[in-house]
Amino acid sequence: MTLTVGRRVRLTADLRLAGQVVPAGEAATETGSGFLALAAGVEGSVERVDEGRPQSQEVREYERLKSLLDDFGHQMPPGSRQQLEEQVGSLEPAWTAYQERKLRLTVRVRFDNGFVLDDAPGDLFTSL
Repeated sequence: MTLTVGRRVRLTADLRLAGQVVPAGEAATETGSGFLALAAGVEGSVERVDEGRPQSQEVREYERLKSLLDDFGHQMPPGSRQQLEEQVGSLEPAWTAYQERKLRLTVRVRFDNGFVLDDAPGDLFTSL
């Protein structure tokens, strides 16, 4: 099933959302003790779809150094190039693990009752 913006969806599992409720744009200051429950079967429309893999610091550093090596490595002094190649090599396991990780699909859904659920896993919903 492909989730796209504007598609009607139905929640497939009961959800319990715990934490502090704050107006949009304001930062949460402390953890609240309340919760909100959403029952399976609630319907709404997809407002946003995000696909991605969360990147660690090591992955971002690998991308930066690898780009530097690919673009300017041929111009570098041999010692500097070797050092950069070693740094890239040491980060390759993190890069490989990142590439093998499954894409994370999250959605923002506006339910028919007006409630908005943001950054929810896409596999919690089915298309109508």
